[in-house]
Amino acid sequence: MSSTVINKDNRRIQRYSLSLPARVEVRIDNNFSWNEITRLEDVSAFGAGMNLKRPVKRGRLLVISVPMPRQLRCYDYLEPQYRIWGLVRRCVAIGDNPQAETYAIGIAFIGKNPPTSYQDNPAKLYDLSEREDGGLWQLREADTMPDESDLPAYLRRHTRFAIPESLLLEMLDENGDVIASEVSVTENISVGGAAVFTSFDISNGAFLRVKSERHDLSIISIVRGRHVGPDGIVRLHLEFIDHLYPLEGIE
Repeated sequence: MSSTVINKDNRRIQRYSLSLPARVEVRIDNNFSWNEITRLEDVSAFGAGMNLKRPVKRGRLLVISVPMPRQLRCYDYLEPQYRIWGLVRRCVAIGDNPQAETYAIGIAFIGKNPPTSYQDNPAKLYDLSEREDGGLWQLREADTMPDESDLPAYLRRHTRFAIPESLLLEMLDENGDVIASEVSVTENISVGGAAVFTSFDISNGAFLRVKSERHDLSIISIVRGRHVGPDGIVRLHLEFIDHLYPLEGIE
């Protein structure tokens, strides 16, 4: 009997190369979300891999809807679409082009519903704890400053580098139109975000377009924090939304 159970569990853990159509929904915060139709590259009962046109930060939750085979489901066996939440474990740009618009995403399935803390703050990041009784993955809130020195670069949460990058910041209104702009420089930057000096009077949750002439790149970003440094200059903490920032030779 135990041998039968182990074999069944092994089949559920095994990744299958199934090109299943999937709808992916990502909520950045309480005001901004996006969705994309893609196809799974591989899948098991406990996770999946796919390609997306936007990067998704490691530790963020997303939800997918997919016509999953019944033997790979953990619930809703008779529903035509299997809707399941997953935690992003990796996000890697595909190809050698630093401005690549396709990203390989790996997710671990966590269940039918997100945690209550996500409902309160969709921007919250999470990490995995152990799977309980061979079931779906359990979550814990991610550390604010995790020690990732033993992880390969593609699994690390985006490391910040104290380097100055010249950027053009464009403040956007609710229609996406530019209402103000300024040339700035970064205090620190990672592939997924930056701290930039600014004269803008702007609050958390506002959107900026960040442009780099050096990389011929434009990135939509969202303000995650704002503070005044000891020099009296305001810093904005930005999260990049629709592209990663190219940092070849640094990261």
